[in-house]
Amino acid sequence: MAEPENLVVLITGCSEGGIGYALAREFASNGCLVTATARSLSSMRSLEGDQRFFLLELDVLSDEGIRKAVEGALSKFGRIDILINNAGIHNVAPLAEVPMSTFEHVMSTNVYGPLKLIKAVVPHMISRRKGKIVNVGSVAALAPGPWAGAYTTSKAALHALTDTLRLELGPFGIRVITVVPGAIRSNIGNSSLSSYDRMPEWKFYKPFEKAIKARADFSQTARSTPANEFAKKAVAGILKKNPPAWISYGHLSTVVAILYYLPLVIRDYLLRLAMKS
Repeated sequence: MAEPENLVVLITGCSEGGIGYALAREFASNGCLVTATARSLSSMRSLEGDQRFFLLELDVLSDEGIRKAVEGALSKFGRIDILINNAGIHNVAPLAEVPMSTFEHVMSTNVYGPLKLIKAVVPHMISRRKGKIVNVGSVAALAPGPWAGAYTTSKAALHALTDTLRLELGPFGIRVITVVPGAIRSNIGNSSLSSYDRMPEWKFYKPFEKAIKARADFSQTARSTPANEFAKKAVAGILKKNPPAWISYGHLSTVVAILYYLPLVIRDYLLRLAMKS
């Protein structure tokens, strides 16, 4: 069982090289006990043998997997103080041609999965009248551009879901936080390119193929913020006694925030330039 001073954190999507992995290590370095989950234990091999981590396989699309992960964390540590919904997938495709099965898969992973985990953890947190729920969104949802519509739609939905939960769960002592990464250096670019290679050949958008494919790893440049740097900022905010409702950090986060407030005619003009790049 965890000692009272050791906060217990459950994190999804902790494969090495990603934001979840960096968050797991940063929480542990702050004295937390971390249930780190991923679809494959082998993707978290470097965390094995460290007593601060309890590793579990979890596919957020599996109701049974979610139940077992929550029960496993409670059995191991006795409680869950913080839930971090980080697991998610990227997708690059024009919305008019993205296969509906792919769109539904993105929504299931990025929206339904987090909500199912929240519903599994909330009864425990309500019984203790305390807890924190953190959903990892994206600055891309603030000013959606071309070629990643399924992804930005899912993250915008997650932002809205989080806003509602913050109000609904507040009376029970549960804090709900949106963490919004900018362009963070991680393995998302490789995963997105791999996913893109499985897309059908475009029928209407063939002339834009170069720009569409370039969107897959748009966030992965030399100027992108290292994942461990992002994790330090995010964890510091989350662990505050009174954490902010919105934590955003990383390359391009300020630029996108400005785009969000621009008149749509100006924003659309700037984003249309991306269609020709």
